[in-house]
Amino acid sequence: MTTWAPQQAGLQEILQTIHDSTDSQNAEVQRNITLKLNNFTRVPDYIAYLSYILAHMPQEEDRIRTIAGYLLKNNARLILRSPTEVSAFVKASVLQAFNETSVMVRNTAGQDIVAFLGILEPRNWPECLQHLFNALDAPDVDQQEAAFNVLEKACEDYPRKMDVEIAGTRPLDFMIPKFLTLSEHPNAKMRAHAIACLSYFVPINSPSLYAHIDNFIATLFKRASDDDSSVRRHVCQSLVLLLASRPDKLMPEMNNVAEYMLFSTRDRNETVALEACEFWLTFAEEEELSRSMQPLLPKVGPVLLECMVYGEDDLLWLDGDADDSQVPDKESDIKPRHYGQKAHGYEREEEGEAPEKQSKVGAYGDEIRDEDDEDDDDYDVDDFDDEMSTEWNLRKCAAAALDVLAVRFGADLLNVLLAPLKEKLWSSDWLHRESGILALGAMAEGCIDAIEPHLPTLIPYLINMLNDPKPLVRSITCWTLGRYASWCTQPNASAEHKMQFFVPTLEGLLRMVLDNNKRVQEAGCSAFATLEEEAGAELAPYLEPVLKNLVFAFEKYQHKNMLILYDAVGTLADAVGTALQNPVYVDILMPPLLKRWDKLKNSDEDLVPLLECLSSVSIAIGPAFAPYVTPIFERCMALVRTSLLNYQAFQQYPDLDEPDKSFLVVSLDLLSGLTQGLGMQLEPFINASDPNLFDLLTVCLKHPQAPVRQSAYALVGDLAMHCFGMLRPKMPQLMNELINQLDPEPKVEFVSACNNAAWSVGEVCLRYGNDDPEFAQWVPPLITRLIPILLHPKVQRSLHENAAVSIGRIGLMHPSIVAPHLQEFAQAWCQALYDIRDNEEKDSAFRGLCQLVQANPSGIWKSLLWFCNAIVRWTNPSAGLNHAFAEILRGLKDWDQQAWQQQVSTFPATIQARLHERYGV
Repeated sequence: MTTWAPQQAGLQEILQTIHDSTDSQNAEVQRNITLKLNNFTRVPDYIAYLSYILAHMPQEEDRIRTIAGYLLKNNARLILRSPTEVSAFVKASVLQAFNETSVMVRNTAGQDIVAFLGILEPRNWPECLQHLFNALDAPDVDQQEAAFNVLEKACEDYPRKMDVEIAGTRPLDFMIPKFLTLSEHPNAKMRAHAIACLSYFVPINSPSLYAHIDNFIATLFKRASDDDSSVRRHVCQSLVLLLASRPDKLMPEMNNVAEYMLFSTRDRNETVALEACEFWLTFAEEEELSRSMQPLLPKVGPVLLECMVYGEDDLLWLDGDADDSQVPDKESDIKPRHYGQKAHGYEREEEGEAPEKQSKVGAYGDEIRDEDDEDDDDYDVDDFDDEMSTEWNLRKCAAAALDVLAVRFGADLLNVLLAPLKEKLWSSDWLHRESGILALGAMAEGCIDAIEPHLPTLIPYLINMLNDPKPLVRSITCWTLGRYASWCTQPNASAEHKMQFFVPTLEGLLRMVLDNNKRVQEAGCSAFATLEEEAGAELAPYLEPVLKNLVFAFEKYQHKNMLILYDAVGTLADAVGTALQNPVYVDILMPPLLKRWDKLKNSDEDLVPLLECLSSVSIAIGPAFAPYVTPIFERCMALVRTSLLNYQAFQQYPDLDEPDKSFLVVSLDLLSGLTQGLGMQLEPFINASDPNLFDLLTVCLKHPQAPVRQSAYALVGDLAMHCFGMLRPKMPQLMNELINQLDPEPKVEFVSACNNAAWSVGEVCLRYGNDDPEFAQWVPPLITRLIPILLHPKVQRSLHENAAVSIGRIGLMHPSIVAPHLQEFAQAWCQALYDIRDNEEKDSAFRGLCQLVQANPSGIWKSLLWFCNAIVRWTNPSAGLNHAFAEILRGLKDWDQQAWQQQVSTFPATIQARLHERYGV
């Protein structure tokens, strides 16, 4: 053994605390025990005491030893700073405990081994790997299986740490052949472990596995019809991983693999079927494999359709028939939601020509792909979440696979599924009807062009299905109608279209919002929020009945759906905007919101979504919100102050739990909403605030948590737009923080804060006005930070756009300072903004660019193509901007007609034509 030994007093104290933890349900006692256990972590050999209780005290109950083992696992990282003798004792002890006959103790020791092996890494604990490897040949099958269980968890959790060289040899070079041999083991659990372990090395391209890849694939085929479902599941999982990492190895056998996976997708064991279904999801997502997928559609599509029918287990779990709107929710049913953190961005034009078919090229010349661009081939798991269950299952996986296949194959998939889908939709069996409606929703995005001719029949069918006696049919119908909301709400549709499709959809979903089944309420409210987003101002004529229904829901909803209702009200306010200012609507909406407001305490987590909802409502209602400001502004200020004090306490005492930032973030967002809605009407409230709003804002701009800074910078921008007279005296103390936040290479979690800082700088600059000497002092440091952001090839697209707009706006106000830099950033600037939809921010930015070109015409010459493309991509420039474009283009042409002609003659024909038509050049 090692030189470490426990001191009896310390051992008894820890042991007694563990005993006490099992004897009391009293919350106060448990809190004290937790505090005590936390204090023990400061003892340098605490983990040695825990491992001693686990491995060397057989006289204690297994339960006590197991608790010590769990505490050991939870504190495993302490081994990194433990003295050598402690580390040695712990490692030897957990291996000794792993040999125990007690299953409880052995399993706990196994979890400890997984934790320590991951933290220390196999290279620093090779004897553990050897111990496990040798145990695979132990005479006792239970010992074999226990060792394999630990190895499987290690291979799953940290395969790269396992795939290393230790003292000149690679352990996996011995382990992989051993796993392949054990795949023939007479014990099914051993076979399953063997294939599972092998599979985890596929995604990391392990050379030790790839040296045996043909043997591995042959093993998979051999085990494909294994009697044990666990083995078959891991075979399917391995084939999915191989398809993603080494499709070249499966392609020669794809017909056989596909037939096997089709067969397995219908396996009577759902875990096997789910793994097999993942194969089709992976297949559909890989664009380069799609050609091979095409011939399989006639077989795959119908199988996926069948997988989407609820199984008996699902129905037992869902208990979907109850009128349960009076039944309070279990708190465990409410999933965490994320609130606040709005980033400033721009809408882009959907079509139009770039100067050439372009991979987006960064200013450094290398090809880039924007990380925040939408990837059409990815599916959103949330789309298939609440419709089926709270966990990933076969039905959900099949729906997601169908969604991706629809995006990939469109009409081809619909042609394959048209007949079976019709059969399901008009089936007398409600389970088949329900699955057909789910499939119709899953295919909405990818197959919309092919489905559109059928929608005049399908939308009335779906609206009728909202009357189905089965709540599960009504709820999935809500979701599917939400997926087709954009077709129902076409802005330029005829009056007939609106009366036939939009109004009945609106009325049907509002009925579902007030359904007596909570699941239907949830689906109806979520789908109605989608309809609100799509319809926008088209909802204005229907606001009174919409508001009355939503307000009634405040009286009817339980906790979980209340959170969704807040979102629906906020989304409505965002969608209809100033139409909500009608006093009739204000009188309907505000009383129930204020009733909720008065009911909730400052510490109540439900206050967070209500604050977010009120942020949207205050912007939409605008001046009509004035009667409600006093309690709301004061409470926001109190929440900001309390949150900052709590965080300050946490920084002084890190053992405390980190405070929830949500209250602070949404309070800042609501202050932004009040600022946008009421402008200078807030002045007396801001002046009377104690501590003063601007003092608290300065602290928030320096807050360690990025989402807080993000909302704080948004508030600075909104104050600049709506209350600049109050903000200006505070700018010297705020500007340093703004400049510091502009980082050309922000960490991922800081991007949105940087984004909002970049936007707010442009708003502040505009309000200072032309050549203001106070702002002029900040132009050089701002430009030296904004230009690198604009030029950086890997910065998110939204950050490029906000940096470009602010550079343009600063150029508009201070052209003489910015113009010398024009050549450096002109191309990247035009690339960043050419496809942004026309709006006032883009207008001011382009007016700034025109000022810069006038001050430094040679600066644009090398980027003339991009400049001209950005100009002609405007749909409807303002008269002033259009005049500026014409003046500059003619000026550039006159400046050097030969060079102009040489460049313009190489432009795409569309750009040449538009330049000639619009500007005569």
